[in-house]
Amino acid sequence: MSLAQRERRALVDTMTEVGPDGPTLCGTWTVRDLAAHLVVRERRPDASLGIMIRPLAGYLETKQAELARRPFGELTELIRTGPPWWSPLRPVDAVVNLTEMFVHHEDVRRAEPDWQPRVLAERDQARLWTALRTVARAAYRKSPVPVVLATPDGCRTTAHRSQGSEVVLTGAPSELLLHAFGRDEVQIEATGAEADVRAVLATDRSV
Repeated sequence: MSLAQRERRALVDTMTEVGPDGPTLCGTWTVRDLAAHLVVRERRPDASLGIMIRPLAGYLETKQAELARRPFGELTELIRTGPPWWSPLRPVDAVVNLTEMFVHHEDVRRAEPDWQPRVLAERDQARLWTALRTVARAAYRKSPVPVVLATPDGCRTTAHRSQGSEVVLTGAPSELLLHAFGRDEVQIEATGAEADVRAVLATDRSV
């Protein structure tokens, strides 16, 4: 079973435990709202275009709201079973849904008080490091200073090149990946000039 599939199942378990009205790290979305988003993304390609195409955002919101009114257990079951057979996402689920499922699982986990990072297997951290390297440049493209991502065991990748002194963000691949996707509820260490560190941490990291 791929890491994406394991995260998918763990996400559903966590959603069920927290309940449909629980908070998430996705702005004002509840767990139910997040579940509806995931179902639209995988099962309503006509509406999911609104995720990337601004003029279609209203249609996306309408369809997502309709789905959110369905029984919560039905929504989580649709997430658990993954993309339907006809979906172009199904053959590439292990790749394209890895970050989606991991990040949104943590969106539910870390919206709860007293959250702690999970202890992940080395092979899973390695897979997340690979995923991080594919999105790092897009995530930190708006940084005013150079950004380097590093792990405690010595892996490094340059996320952004520009003039000035670099800021190094150090943490487990899972924590760095979450930060790259705009989450601040992470355990990382930032080193560099104080003003530069503040600027990097405040950078819009939307991918």
